[in-house]
Amino acid sequence: MNNDLLALAAKRGDDAAFYSLITQYEEKLYRIAYTYLKNETDALEAVQEVTCRAYMQIRKLKEPNYFGSWLIRILMNYCADELKKRERRQGGRQPSSTSIEPHLGSGETALLEKMLLESAVEQLDANYQKVIQLKYYHDLTITEIARTLEKPEGTIKTWLHKALGGLRKRLEKDGEPYA
Repeated sequence: MNNDLLALAAKRGDDAAFYSLITQYEEKLYRIAYTYLKNETDALEAVQEVTCRAYMQIRKLKEPNYFGSWLIRILMNYCADELKKRERRQGGRQPSSTSIEPHLGSGETALLEKMLLESAVEQLDANYQKVIQLKYYHDLTITEIARTLEKPEGTIKTWLHKALGGLRKRLEKDGEPYA
C-alpha cells in the first residue's frame, strides 16, 4: 500500500496504517530532532511525543499525501518549544564555548570544521537555519521543505540562497574563502 493510501487509512482510524507510516519516518524524525536538541535522550523523547501528538491529531490532516511534511512540522514545533523551555531554565544564557588546542590532527581538524560550520549555522536567522538543516542535514527537496514550512518554493529558494551567502561570510578566514 502506498503512503497516500496509508495516510488516508490512518486518518480514518486504521492504527496499523498509522504505525506503518510512523515506522517509515521514525529515523528521519530522530535525525531532525537530534539536529535541534543535540541530545540522544531528548531526541528520542521528541520522536515519542510527536508520534503521540500525530496519533491524537491524525483526523486534522488535510492532505494525506503530505503526511511526511505534516509530521515534520509537528516535530519542528515541538523542538522549538523545547528549546525555548531550555533557554528559560538557563535564564537566556548561551552555553559557553570550549577552548580548542592550536595543534590538531586530521580527525580533530575535521571535528573543528564541523563545529565551526554548526556554529555558523546557529548564528543564522531561524528561518535560514531550518532551511539549511532540512536541505543539507536531512536531504529534503525544495518542494518538501516548502510543504513542511508552509511557504512558497520561491521563498524557500531565496532563504536558502541568503543562508548560504551568510554561511560563506561567517566562514571566511583571514579574507580567504572557506574551502
